[in-house]
Amino acid sequence: MAAAKKEPFIRLAKRDVMPVGKKIAVRLISLAIALIVCGLLIFSITGINPLEVYSTMIKGAFGTKTRVWATVKEMMMLACIAIGLAPAFKMRFWNIGAEGQVLIGGIVTAGCMIYLKPLPPVLLFAIMFVGSAIAGALWGLLPAIFKAKYNTNETLFTLMMNYVAIQLTSFFVAKWENPFGSNTVGIINQNGQEGWFPAVFGSRYFISVVLVLLLAVLMFVYLKYTKHGYEISVVGESENTARYAGISVGWVVIRTMLVSGALCGLAGFMAVAGASHTISTSTAGGRGFTAIIVAWLAKFDSATMLLISLLLAFLQSGAGEIASKCKLNSYASEMITGIILFFILGSEFFINFRVIMRGKKEKEEN
Repeated sequence: MAAAKKEPFIRLAKRDVMPVGKKIAVRLISLAIALIVCGLLIFSITGINPLEVYSTMIKGAFGTKTRVWATVKEMMMLACIAIGLAPAFKMRFWNIGAEGQVLIGGIVTAGCMIYLKPLPPVLLFAIMFVGSAIAGALWGLLPAIFKAKYNTNETLFTLMMNYVAIQLTSFFVAKWENPFGSNTVGIINQNGQEGWFPAVFGSRYFISVVLVLLLAVLMFVYLKYTKHGYEISVVGESENTARYAGISVGWVVIRTMLVSGALCGLAGFMAVAGASHTISTSTAGGRGFTAIIVAWLAKFDSATMLLISLLLAFLQSGAGEIASKCKLNSYASEMITGIILFFILGSEFFINFRVIMRGKKEKEEN
């Protein structure tokens, strides 16, 4: 006689819905545990009081007006790219090419600043804005066409486009290097500041804040209340269902990637005209990949993306301050950031799944 199948000690069950309050509580608990783990790690390695480390992180991100604006700048860059990735990811088109789209937008912006600086400031800004958006859109268009027509792997395609963009950036850096032989463009239009974002309320980052907040509102409306947003949702759920409903899946893919690439190109415009005033292969700075975490954790909600971008910007600024003030090297500060991100990402598991112990009956969730 066959032995009865033994019930596993732990089982996982997919959750249907978790109330918003519980989701927030799970994420806050995960963050608290992450801070405790980081504190124990720091104390075991250095003997430094963890509270001192966390205080240093806060001062590094928000200790002075300059640091506040630097953190806000980083937050807005991340949020802009994440907003650009949101429609593509919601459609289940894995756009891993934001890094390249940012660089292409930055190249066009830098070129306009160099060659069109005699133009009136308003006209120059308009050309840079439109040009960077078009450049990013076209950079996203190519993998979209191949996906729509030949069903190619968009993950690999968009990833490879990043490397092409990096080499193009290297080419233009060599072309525009100043002074000659320096292998760097230097600060573009440093004397006349043509093409630079003007200072508003004492900061050149204020325009970036307004632009990203406006994009966040428009993306929320676009995804939630427009026909295009509905079609993106249907295609993301099931392409077969979309075709049955009469939706042209190929056109939705192309159209959505034009929007996604354009917004990432605008991030390049903000990086060059609003922040660094130069172009290099590090202009995107890995934000194209970090923004994937932002968009995914936020479930493509614009307001949540802003909050998560603020958290990541705070961690980056704070970790850098730790390295300089607490005599910890950059690897230790990056390890702290990694642990916190690990716990935040892990909290999504408990939001989406229930852990059921042996002997306990499943209960239907409200």
